[in-house]
Amino acid sequence: MKVFDRELISNGNPMEAIAGFSRAVRVGPFISVGGTAPVGPDGKTVGVEDVAAQTRQCIEIIKASLEQAGSGLEDVVRTRVLLINIEDWKAAIDVKKEYFRDIRPVDTIMSVDKFVNPEWLIEIEVDAVIAGWGE
Repeated sequence: MKVFDRELISNGNPMEAIAGFSRAVRVGPFISVGGTAPVGPDGKTVGVEDVAAQTRQCIEIIKASLEQAGSGLEDVVRTRVLLINIEDWKAAIDVKKEYFRDIRPVDTIMSVDKFVNPEWLIEIEVDAVIAGWGE
C-alpha cells in the first residue's frame, strides 16, 4: 500500500493556526481547498455588496492555493458555491464560467444563512486531482 505525504497549504491567514485549518490540503494527487471567502491581502472584504467581484476574488485565491500545491484550476473536479442569497447564483456563475467553462467540474450551488463576516456574499470550495500524477 502506497502512503502519501500530507502537505498543508497556507495563504498566511492568521486564523489558520488559531482555528486549526488550512487553506488547502494535498495528499498525493488529491487537493481540497476549503471554504474560500472574498478577502484581499489586506484582510478586508473585496467587492462589498458585489457578488461578481467576490466570486472573482474567491477563485483567484483558490487558483493561487492550487498553484502553491503544484496544481491549477485545470485539475479541479468539484466546485461548491455557497451563497447568502440564492438569487445571486447567476451573477456568481457568470464569473465562475470564465474560469471553468472548458474544465467543467461537477458543481453544487447552495444557499446558507450567514458567514462569519456579514460582508461576505459567497464562499467557494473546490477539490482537485492532479491528472497524470505518479506516471
